[in-house]
Amino acid sequence: QVQLVESGGGLVQPGGSLRLSCVASGFTFSNSAMNWYRQSPGKQRELVAAITSAGDNTLYHDSVTGRFTISRDNAESSLYLQVNYQDIEDRAVYYCDATRLARGQGSRVTVSS
Repeated sequence: QVQLVESGGGLVQPGGSLRLSCVASGFTFSNSAMNWYRQSPGKQRELVAAITSAGDNTLYHDSVTGRFTISRDNAESSLYLQVNYQDIEDRAVYYCDATRLARGQGSRVTVSS
């Protein structure tokens, strides 16, 4: 059974940082390109960042370039999203996604002073 479990969300102040994690199981993680999506209140879900299966290429939404970093550890079947300089517009539920396989339940990030 394919499973993706996110963690690391919570309350962060504007300008703060946090690290989202995703542990994968039920498929060969090292063969799968991975993504982080987010959905903010009243908005459609959007792709935040993507990474190739080997981790040698990444892609970012324009609004997070330079602030967010996607990475992975294939030995641990884990995906990460380092989020720096949080802005109020970054508040959302963040989803870990295995391309064409599955999506996690999400981890909520609240940005507030």
